[in-house]
Amino acid sequence: MSDLSQQRPVVTRMVDGEICAYRPDTAAPGSGAGAGAGTDAGAGSVELAPVAVFRPVAGDEPVSRAVPADLARAYYATSDAVVCVDPAGEQLWRYAFEPAQGGAWNHTPNCVVAPDGRTVWVYRPDAMAGRADADRWAVLDAETGALLGRADLETAGHGGEQWVDAGGGAMLLDVGEGQDGTTVHRGTLTEDGLRVERLPWDDRCPIGLSPDGRHLLTVDHGQDDATVLALADGEVRLTVVLGDFGPDAEKREAVVEWSGGYLDADTLLLVLVGETEEEEEWFRTYRVDAHDGRVLGEFATHGEHPYDLEPLGDGSWLTTGPAGHPVRWFAR
Repeated sequence: MSDLSQQRPVVTRMVDGEICAYRPDTAAPGSGAGAGAGTDAGAGSVELAPVAVFRPVAGDEPVSRAVPADLARAYYATSDAVVCVDPAGEQLWRYAFEPAQGGAWNHTPNCVVAPDGRTVWVYRPDAMAGRADADRWAVLDAETGALLGRADLETAGHGGEQWVDAGGGAMLLDVGEGQDGTTVHRGTLTEDGLRVERLPWDDRCPIGLSPDGRHLLTVDHGQDDATVLALADGEVRLTVVLGDFGPDAEKREAVVEWSGGYLDADTLLLVLVGETEEEEEWFRTYRVDAHDGRVLGEFATHGEHPYDLEPLGDGSWLTTGPAGHPVRWFAR
């Protein structure tokens, strides 16, 4: 298994109204309750304890959040702003989206912090919020909140998700436009501002990066297949269709869910969802060979629903425990 402890970002959860930060690489089977390890949750698993806790400003309702590796502060997005707070809950800066619109327009901003901790990247769904004709992508100074770069996008999304592009310090942004599909962008901060490139595929929803950052696992917007793409040139490396999961998959009216990722460098986790004839919803997770697309069999994630699954790329994955803290599971 690859050692991702140096590049894996801090994991965050909202628990009892507070932003909790965790370091999954500090918890291993039998490690006990060391820093960030928490308590045993059963064979091959451990419930993580927060290594830092941050309190949002009174009245704020975070919809996304990020904590840098040094744990010195937390960043969170609300419907109308990105805010930076210290561990005591004191606001250090606020980058407001004007005019304020609240949450009535079904739009969800997203913020992430760069691996070096120097910048905060912000997806602004301004079109859906009624602030502009198109969405915006912004880069802020993590220390001061000053705007370092901003670009207009040709999208009108409900929300977006961002990942670090391991090839050169860029960021990836996936914008979901509901029934209109999804688009993926690569952003690079230059001396002249934010430079944005729209990547050469549409209607493919990214669900995970390979541990080396070279490949992107995507699911078709229509949920008919999963495809691995090379980030460098967009080349298709493998595709897994519903029929590959067995003769009954299509009969059960299953679809490939927008959930899963890289269990490790050699293994994908893909999730099928569907309904029985009695209209009862079901989901199943499968291991898939990351090199040739062979379905290797069903896989027990211990998650409560299809999205209660966060593969970490090193053979372990996270689900959510009863109190809201993540549980780290280890493949046998």
